[in-house]
Amino acid sequence: MKIAILGAGESGVGAALLAKAKGLEVFVSDMGQIKEPYKIKLQNAGIPFEEGTHSKDRILAADQIIKSPGIPEKATIVQEAIEKGIAIISEIEFAGRYTDARFICITGTNGKTTTTLLTYHLLQCAGLNVGLAGNIGESLAEKVIENKHDYYVVELSSFQLDNMYQFKAHVGVLLNITPDHLDRYGYSMEKYAASKLRIAQNMSGSDFFIYNADDQHIASAFNHEAFGGTAVPFSLEGAEKAKVVYEGDQVKVNVQFFEGTVDTAKSPLIGKHNQYNTMAAITVAKLLDVSDEAIAGALETFRNADHRLQHVGEAKGVTYINDSKATNVEAVWYALDGIKQPIIWIAGGVDKGNDYSVLEELAREKVKVLICLGTDNAKLQEAFKRVVPIVAETTSIDYAVRLSRSLAEEGDVVLLSPACASFDLFNNYEHRGQRFKEAVEKIVLKK
Repeated sequence: MKIAILGAGESGVGAALLAKAKGLEVFVSDMGQIKEPYKIKLQNAGIPFEEGTHSKDRILAADQIIKSPGIPEKATIVQEAIEKGIAIISEIEFAGRYTDARFICITGTNGKTTTTLLTYHLLQCAGLNVGLAGNIGESLAEKVIENKHDYYVVELSSFQLDNMYQFKAHVGVLLNITPDHLDRYGYSMEKYAASKLRIAQNMSGSDFFIYNADDQHIASAFNHEAFGGTAVPFSLEGAEKAKVVYEGDQVKVNVQFFEGTVDTAKSPLIGKHNQYNTMAAITVAKLLDVSDEAIAGALETFRNADHRLQHVGEAKGVTYINDSKATNVEAVWYALDGIKQPIIWIAGGVDKGNDYSVLEELAREKVKVLICLGTDNAKLQEAFKRVVPIVAETTSIDYAVRLSRSLAEEGDVVLLSPACASFDLFNNYEHRGQRFKEAVEKIVLKK
């Protein structure tokens, strides 16, 4: 079989290595420049590749195409392959053919990385033979070459789900659906929601679909009658028929033979959104028969990925939190809602068509200062100038931190939670978050 792979990042190169290991004829094509570490992997494996172009004759001679998730279906080479009837699949679909391991798959507009890392941590601490892969930044296909795990916890974006057909999650998690990436779905929430619901495709009665029963988009899109697996709704708001609920500091699970009450009081995660994430992760662990005590102990030792409500320091009674990953309004809402102290809020960047009105009530209640960090702060200023007592602006992260320090009082929180993309001043949200951490360390913690 001839396999053509479009895209030579983590996903594409992982798929290429697996295809080569299985004796398939493989060719990799990337319209951009291939990063050196990936190029070395391809060269060492003897896999032919090209960069800066697509050789149509060679690509369209393939029996099957594996498309990296970042390449849209409207791309010319993809459309030509579709017209020719060539099957186009994802790396995850391809990897699933070469392992008998069980898949725990997690998706959602917000929170999927935190939930994936937390689920992996809970299972690993319980002694399960588990691997981590997917949108988290590690290729499932490359891991499947050695195939040494009994379970894989896989973070899935909607783009990865779009080209998965026969693949099945044994446990699927859907955290939420809010508007995002709608340009890839014809600006249709229905199409975007349908993509997310593919997490539950092909399930049978022994498979579990864990979903947020409080999310209206999920409620509208999920067809209970046509679903073949076991549905496990979780809720903070008392949804009818919820199998998993939060009561005080305890998560209570009641699913078939899997019951438990887990104490979350020592978890470092804060905010309502992390309560949802925690419920989902605990439910997975209970479905894999991990004890309540083991889960509670593992929660205490969990450390989230950088830039997600990350505690970066404290000085003179003021706490500094890096939430640079909050690039949309929904994520910021959860941050503001979860923090109980007065807030000096640093926000701004490249606006993505945000409706800031949903943040007004929380900002009025909790935010004492808003520092707009961006090259064009007009929309942000207009939205909050009558809501927040002090509104300032800057294009310097160092100045933003200095100003925060001068205005903060003991007990306050300085929160970087931008609600916007980072590309006006930074390379990406990681770069923005790292610069914030450096500024806090330089300006605040060393003085």
